[in-house]
Amino acid sequence: MNLILRLLLNALAVFILANILNGVNVDGYTGAIIVAVVLSILNLLVKPILVILTLPITIVTLGLFLLVINACIILLADKLVDGFSVSSFWTAILFSILLSILQSLLQSFLKDDKK
Repeated sequence: MNLILRLLLNALAVFILANILNGVNVDGYTGAIIVAVVLSILNLLVKPILVILTLPITIVTLGLFLLVINACIILLADKLVDGFSVSSFWTAILFSILLSILQSLLQSFLKDDKK
């Protein structure tokens, strides 16, 4: 149940950001849910491999290269999902930063309800 709620909150964050940012488009609520699921799967399977492969560059840049990895994951989701599009690499970086901020805010509301 907690996983489904997290996916729905992530889909809400994707939908909100797609309406705010000019270079990001998503086709409705179902498209946002599909993007949230694909991003979760990519973060589970592909991101650890990329982090390990780019560990030296990540250490040299003090972790800032992880923003590039997150942008690559978002651009990969753009290629995999038909109803989702990101216009450029810089838009993907901005989307990644704002998505992580919005996800943490929404997840904090979820944790407050449990108390």
